[in-house]
Amino acid sequence: MTSQQDRRDPRPARWQDRAIRKLDEYRTFLRGAVRNPRAVGAAMPTSAAVAATVAQVVPTTGAPVVVELGPGTGSLSDGIHARLPHGARHIGVELSKEMVDHLRAHKPWLEVVHADAGDLLALLDKLDVDRVDAVISSIPWSLMPGDAQDHVLRQATEALDPHGAFTALTYRPADRTPGGRRFRTRLQHAFDEVLTHTTWRSVPPILHYICRRPRR
Repeated sequence: MTSQQDRRDPRPARWQDRAIRKLDEYRTFLRGAVRNPRAVGAAMPTSAAVAATVAQVVPTTGAPVVVELGPGTGSLSDGIHARLPHGARHIGVELSKEMVDHLRAHKPWLEVVHADAGDLLALLDKLDVDRVDAVISSIPWSLMPGDAQDHVLRQATEALDPHGAFTALTYRPADRTPGGRRFRTRLQHAFDEVLTHTTWRSVPPILHYICRRPRR
């Protein structure tokens, strides 16, 4: 083998490693979606463009605490982690045991808790967290009944710092369903500011809600 061939070999190997990890992520995601479709908020793991938009609410200074509700296979987690400063805490609350195992194997820097988002305040108390700087949610809000939406939103607003941000993702078509419209109304009651942004580089397009100044 020539020295030139030696220099070329690592690049295909790294590409193959990334491809294998991505395939493993898709397999884990699809198994979880098939077993419990109402607990999975997306048809496929979200894209890098979506992750980049979500990460904009993540503080880059100090020692912030960021909570992901329903991180799934962690397709948003890398973008969030990349912005966090040293000393920050990144906590993932995931209902699926299979996805919890996947996250613990592939995202060792993420504090993964196998639990329901509806128990957020109790979980944070056990983790000695009294205020959260950002809550990022990928749970299927449009599929949840109104009382469940209210309960989880109440937990999130109480956990947030007054200057913290809440971000939720949904497909644009889901925003027009009764559950989607109900969720938008609840956000407007729960926060003083509710902004929206659409990532079109996703199939289907993803609607982001960016909410600030929780009303308590």
